[in-house]
Amino acid sequence: MRTIILCILLISLNLKASSQVFNTEEQELYRIMMNYRSQLGLPSIPFSKSLTIVAQTHVRDLYKNTPDKEICNTHSWSSNGPWTGCCYTPDHAQANCMWSKPRELTSYKGNGYEIACSTRTSDNSDYNITANEALESWKGSPGHNQVIINGDIWTDKWNAIGIGMYKGYAVVWFGKELDDEK
Repeated sequence: MRTIILCILLISLNLKASSQVFNTEEQELYRIMMNYRSQLGLPSIPFSKSLTIVAQTHVRDLYKNTPDKEICNTHSWSSNGPWTGCCYTPDHAQANCMWSKPRELTSYKGNGYEIACSTRTSDNSDYNITANEALESWKGSPGHNQVIINGDIWTDKWNAIGIGMYKGYAVVWFGKELDDEK
């Protein structure tokens, strides 16, 4: 019991230290994702202020501007912000548009790699996705799961993570470089 309380306290302190505002579901997603990694013998990934800014910006863009329609998936960005918009398609032709977002929006030095999911329906009704629903969705998707567990082509160690959840969207950004932003 003491270990669990200490772990929750350390996560809480870590979240506050980044000076970002994390909602309860974002905190829970971090906790259960790090628990999942721990069960597989993988280390925790430090929170990144920069990647969290990117994640939280992206979920709001997805909700407000819906660039993820027709052939564009949830890695897409609208042209309605201080970033380069792009339609991310299944052929990954726009991968650089996604990977460069941390450098485009923050002082983060490296690429960012995103996993995303949504429970938003086609009639635009909102359903707030839970942390558990998001993680289970990614665990059930071989490509997304490989990103979380450093498998397949994602074998480099993750040194930064950012999480954003908003009105039916959940995204997690991973980075290889440490975040210098405090």
